[in-house]
Amino acid sequence: MSDTQGNAAQRKIFAGPRIRRLRRELGLSQSRMASELGFSTSYLNLVERNQRAMSAQFLLRLAEVYDVELTAFAGTDEARAFADLNEIMADPLFKGLEIGRADMQDLADSTPAMVEAMRRLYSAYAQARQSASEITSQVAERGLSDADAQPVDAVRDFIHDRRNYFSEIDEAAESLHADLGMNRDDAHMILSARLDEEHGVRVRIMPHEVMPETLRYFDMHRRQLQLSELLDHRTRLFQMAYQIGALEFSQTIQKAADSHDWPSEEARRLARISLTNYFAGALLMPYGRFLENARALGYDIEHLGRRFGTSFEQVSHRMTTLQRPGARGVPFFFIRVDKAGNISKRFSAGRFHFSRFGGTCPLWRVHDTFSTPGRIVTQLIELPDRTTYFSIARTVRRIGATYGAPDQELAIGLGCDIAYARDLVYAKGHDLETPEATPIGPNCRLCERPACPQRANPPLSRSLILDERSRGVTAYRFSRN
Repeated sequence: MSDTQGNAAQRKIFAGPRIRRLRRELGLSQSRMASELGFSTSYLNLVERNQRAMSAQFLLRLAEVYDVELTAFAGTDEARAFADLNEIMADPLFKGLEIGRADMQDLADSTPAMVEAMRRLYSAYAQARQSASEITSQVAERGLSDADAQPVDAVRDFIHDRRNYFSEIDEAAESLHADLGMNRDDAHMILSARLDEEHGVRVRIMPHEVMPETLRYFDMHRRQLQLSELLDHRTRLFQMAYQIGALEFSQTIQKAADSHDWPSEEARRLARISLTNYFAGALLMPYGRFLENARALGYDIEHLGRRFGTSFEQVSHRMTTLQRPGARGVPFFFIRVDKAGNISKRFSAGRFHFSRFGGTCPLWRVHDTFSTPGRIVTQLIELPDRTTYFSIARTVRRIGATYGAPDQELAIGLGCDIAYARDLVYAKGHDLETPEATPIGPNCRLCERPACPQRANPPLSRSLILDERSRGVTAYRFSRN
């Protein structure tokens, strides 16, 4: 068992509904399961009713007898279901219904699939509600349906549901990496030779004047992969790896994409592009070798980037994909935002939940990185559900910028549950036993923390308290229930 799994096993875990679902899936009675695990029926009964935490010995016996991963009992699905339900019920549509957090938690714990059904229904409702907005006007002009307007959200949900891990693609990339002998330093020569020898495709570096608005273009007729001169060495490698994936593993990628029921052809195409990008990262940073080095280096992003010839963002994204059964890495979450707070990319391999609507919390120091470009900022953060996370953030610059062009700086946020923080080199000097975490929320409209000086909007789930005689630290005071 890995150190990460050991840490998880030492925490108090209440997972009664998950144990009950597992038992029913196996077709076992309580007495039969208790006997097979070597525990009393009364103990199993208490565990299933969440009246007793699962011991480390109980967890290990579950993994041994029924061949299940310990991470299956970390509560990721239930945590996401509760966060989704909490966000849905914050809508004024449900104002007046007496549905407490305990009720929502019970539903999320017992039937997360039902919450997923509610999420899909609410998502459809939210899209329909926007029918009078500017977005719908633009959609109508293009002659698309409402479903076609949300391909990005559809792909994000697909990747999240798969824990951002696609075994068939990862294994194909890892095998090719070994066949090509890419442990050597001349990766550019190896990849360009593969394109030339196997596909008759030549790599050409094109002047910016010839490709002013394009960074990569595959000319099928000339059999050329044209890359802009503005791309740095690491990004050129990534684009060549992408093209190899598109040419050699299109069927594998298509099969992974076809495993999902897409709302539109636009979403399906975007999924194929995302999965081909996944292949490119897996080819440059093969799973087994990358995980071994990540553990040895304490998940040092910059050091890993130098070792594999990849960028800060590429390494950060790759670290969210380390979810291979039996060889899992730290379950990271990842976010990329611009100076205005717009989220352009997000992934979560663990319990951390991003809001589906709106931006992020200004108290999260991922926003502070714009004032200290290129410097890594660390922070302990606590969400309203009392879960604590260790966060890393740094700015990156988009490739392709020229003098006089608008600033293309973005912030990358990466983090994990505090239980895994001791595995990270960045956690040195932080008190992980009695952490003083910064309380943050999903975003202002969903956060119910009172008296927050950074609050930009009142929470949707609370009624405003308006008093002309006083002014608090925030302009929005609201009821506590």
